[in-house]
Amino acid sequence: MFDSPSSQPPSQPSLNRPGPEQLEELRSRLGDPRKVATGRAAREHHSHDFSYHPPHLPDAVVYPESTADVQAVLEWAARHRVAVVPFGVGSSLEGHTVPLAGGISLDMTRMDAILEVRPEDFLVRVQPGITRSRLNQRLAREGLFFPVDPGADATIGGMIANNASGTSAVRYGAMKHQVLGLEVVLAGGRILRTGGRAVKSSAGYNLTALFVGSEGTLGVVTEAILRIYPLPEFVLAARASFPSVEASARVAVALIRAGVPVARVELVDAATIRAVNGYKGTSYPERPTLFLEFAGTEAAVREEVALARELAALEDAVDFTFETDPAAREKLWEARHQAALAIAAAAPGRRMMATDVCVPLSQLPASIRFARQVAEEHGLEAAVLGHVGDGNYHVTFMVDPENPAEVARAEAVNRRIVEDALARGGTCTGEHGVGMGKIRYLVAEHGEEGVRWMRSLKAMLDPLGILNPGKVVAPAGQA
Repeated sequence: MFDSPSSQPPSQPSLNRPGPEQLEELRSRLGDPRKVATGRAAREHHSHDFSYHPPHLPDAVVYPESTADVQAVLEWAARHRVAVVPFGVGSSLEGHTVPLAGGISLDMTRMDAILEVRPEDFLVRVQPGITRSRLNQRLAREGLFFPVDPGADATIGGMIANNASGTSAVRYGAMKHQVLGLEVVLAGGRILRTGGRAVKSSAGYNLTALFVGSEGTLGVVTEAILRIYPLPEFVLAARASFPSVEASARVAVALIRAGVPVARVELVDAATIRAVNGYKGTSYPERPTLFLEFAGTEAAVREEVALARELAALEDAVDFTFETDPAAREKLWEARHQAALAIAAAAPGRRMMATDVCVPLSQLPASIRFARQVAEEHGLEAAVLGHVGDGNYHVTFMVDPENPAEVARAEAVNRRIVEDALARGGTCTGEHGVGMGKIRYLVAEHGEEGVRWMRSLKAMLDPLGILNPGKVVAPAGQA
């Protein structure tokens, strides 16, 4: 069904590697030599993300501090035909920030200002380098919060580029539902402003949506207008353990079917709980577990929790505990958020290979069962976890990148999981994105014509192919 996986990146348009003279010219354009780093440590830090994909060194790392700086970099890059790869904190899982063609790693973390908070409009305007946690620290002073929570403390720019979602997706959706407007610097240095402060618009094409999820291949986001929400009056977090992963998935589906407005619903399998216990020193029952959160008025929340407890009992929940104290709730969710780090810590010397798919809710239990079965058939230990309230789950392997046979087995499992998800009417990635790891599946999901239009959009907005080459869409004839 798919082309064979390849460890080689697809061929790129002809791009150049900048030499000392070109980099000195860039330093001069930016007006501050400290904005351009060519030291080995900086380049190595920006050569990889959190995935198993092999690193590639950029020729330089640039730290813009304004939209004008980003313009200058992209004008310079277009003139010299040099690749530019935007970089936030490097928490992506499909090689998104790996500079396959060298060039410039554009580190956006110095552009981290909150430019405007409008509590009366439930809007905030930010630069892309601010992280989710820092934004929420500031918004809490107004009794507000930004809901998208991918687990890693990613930058807002990275979350936009990847259309991130996460633990709160079951209630608030993904980044595409929260971004109202953008300022984007295009490949030649021109500025495009999309959207605005209105929560909806029927005026023309939705250009904002074009850039959300484009993974830095169409333009560099330099500002964003986001929706924000009131902090709920009462919040309760719960944890329930089950005899099987499939049972816990069925409860998640039952909660949605029953109309329970759960704020978060996360599935974590026994292997992940075991890793978390070892990493955090917790003593959670090492069984498949649902982490839940309910938010609203206290009376409504208590009612919802009672129904959730009943539904869990129907699937033989082993225990059902809950927390209302903010510190205890935070500790509970910290365990879930640090699951990836816990899995990595339990396998020193290995790299994380994490695949994610999303399927219709009715298909979720069967899809998870299939994924676990395939991993077992290939002799791989796999951790299953995910934001199951919207049908999205992850399968994580820790692999030795120097062991081709082991990597090949993991890729074979990944391929079969994706094939199964597509057959069920799902997608090859619910939130991790395409990057360089899922390119080969786009034709199977969108068809030749769909991918042809994606290539056309890329060619129109980035005719020289300088923006994050080798990601999202491959050149024609490549997969």
